Amino acid sequence: MDFKLLLDVVIAVLLAATIAYAVMLNKQLQALRKNRDDMAKIINNFNDATLRAESSIPKLRKAAEEAGQGLQERVEKAQTLRDDLAFMIERADSMANKLEQSVREARAEVKTPSVPPSLAAAAVARARSAVSAGAAAAPAAGSAVVANAAANAAPDFTVEDERSEAERELLRALQSLR
Repeated sequence: MDFKLLLDVVIAVLLAATIAYAVMLNKQLQALRKNRDDMAKIINNFNDATLRAESSIPKLRKAAEEAGQGLQERVEKAQTLRDDLAFMIERADSMANKLEQSVREARAEVKTPSVPPSLAAAAVARARSAVSAGAAAAPAAGSAVVANAAANAAPDFTVEDERSEAERELLRALQSLR
């Protein structure tokens, strides 16, 4: 009998341990079910976000293409403007060279003692016409370049005592272009 009682006690202890284990397992299953519901909500939200992102991709592509086309148009316009500016600079350089040559000729004619005043006046008139032609042919920025080039080409215009009347008139004409 002892043996049966001992066996019953062992079975009762094992059943109590099984019941305790079953209670803990039940709590964990409940937590898992709760987490599964939360996980299902998260998955649904993720799925919705994925669908919205997929529907936004064509809109983003279209916006990127439009921005690219706009940028390409601006680049082409900038290249055109760059070419125009390069042409204007070349023209201004050639005009400045012509003006410098006219100034040199006028100085040479004025400094020569055998040159009559009428020829000096003609040289000044030629220089003025070159200056006015340069101002008329070049845009506002170009005329400023011509005036600056003329000012840089003849930096010794500041001493008026050593200049003849023709040179002073030429100086005034160049300064009026600034």
